[in-house]
Amino acid sequence: MITRKRLAAGVCALVATFATAILPAAGTASAAAQPDGQPAQAAPKVDLVLDVSGSMRTADIDGKSRMAAAKQAFNEVLDSVPQEVQLGIRTLGANYPGEDRKVGCKDTRALYPVGPLNRTEAKTAVATLAPTGWTPIGPALQGAAEDLKGGDATRRIVLITDGEDTCQPLDPCEVARDIAAQGIHLTIDTLGLIPDAKTRAQLTCIAEATGGTYTSVQHTDQLSRKVKQLVDRAADPVAVPVATTGTASCESAPQLKPGLYTDREKFAEHRSYKVDVLPGQELRASASIGMDRQTNPDYGVMLRAVTAHGREIVRGSEAGDGRTDLISTGLRYPKAPADDSDDKTPETVCLQVSNSFSAGPGVKTDPGLPVELAIDVVNGPDQASDVASFGLGRGWWLLGTLALTGLVAGLVWGWISRWRIAVWRTN
Repeated sequence: MITRKRLAAGVCALVATFATAILPAAGTASAAAQPDGQPAQAAPKVDLVLDVSGSMRTADIDGKSRMAAAKQAFNEVLDSVPQEVQLGIRTLGANYPGEDRKVGCKDTRALYPVGPLNRTEAKTAVATLAPTGWTPIGPALQGAAEDLKGGDATRRIVLITDGEDTCQPLDPCEVARDIAAQGIHLTIDTLGLIPDAKTRAQLTCIAEATGGTYTSVQHTDQLSRKVKQLVDRAADPVAVPVATTGTASCESAPQLKPGLYTDREKFAEHRSYKVDVLPGQELRASASIGMDRQTNPDYGVMLRAVTAHGREIVRGSEAGDGRTDLISTGLRYPKAPADDSDDKTPETVCLQVSNSFSAGPGVKTDPGLPVELAIDVVNGPDQASDVASFGLGRGWWLLGTLALTGLVAGLVWGWISRWRIAVWRTN
């Protein structure tokens, strides 16, 4: 029993060592996206999109109407917006009370433009709102994306609504996917006020399409707290991914430098990217694929490092089944130092991202699934204690450790057995 426990502890320690070796790569890659000497990151932008349709008159949140609860929450949020955040407010269903669907489905406008916040003006604008018309969520998301257009700042849309879109066939979930496909690092978070099942499903789909979050809201303080949290999150410094497009072959693949990149990959497709690695350096890379729509069970993602001649160097893979939001894998490739210390000729390594996703009938496969690729190139390991120098990516170090553990356990058990037999004979 003791031997088993020690063996399990050893395996867990190895897994933890591997995880800590990979995780710093992502952090370093993020830092590499903004090297020293470059200008500070642009001010983050947030657009609050508020549903002002007729259903917001319903009085079921803490004894008051949904509209009153939203106004109270907005006033509290406006008082606490970080100074560095540029904030705007867009409405949907706030102006047209009629029955003409074509007109009602265009009813969205910027109530307060995205920019430096004047709290008094923003509160005054919110105070004028009254529940009025339709629920054109799709057009409102398109308008909000335009509100946030321009620059390299972090962008976030916070959608607050109490019902699903009433302006089909413009599917707001497809609108969110189209926004994500633009590669402008725009996240959509959704909040449902006392939502039913259809509203909850639609808002979840919108959020997942861009890597955002969905929250069901039942109380005024809960709404205020969540919106504050999302606005504060926008103010946190993040690495802005760069949009790129991988190719089917290494020959025509884009040349990437250390940083964070986004792409789209179709079901059961593989895409290639090229990275230069100098002698004595180590390539660290990770790939994550977001599941922004319903997929069949049993899927996987693989990241391979391949030479210019097509020989595989090392790979990382991960598989799963059931429902998840994200699946990731990573690899490390230490390139040996050159015999000639003056040799600075880089090796071009091809990174191939492959997936084994499939979808059922009726599930759209275009645009492809969102891919995030983190790349870093650091000085290679020069200490024998670094697990990468033993080829842990290929499993050799783990295999050697297990073999050594088994040998030691066998010797100890043999010694104990002989000692017990000797004692038995003596007695």
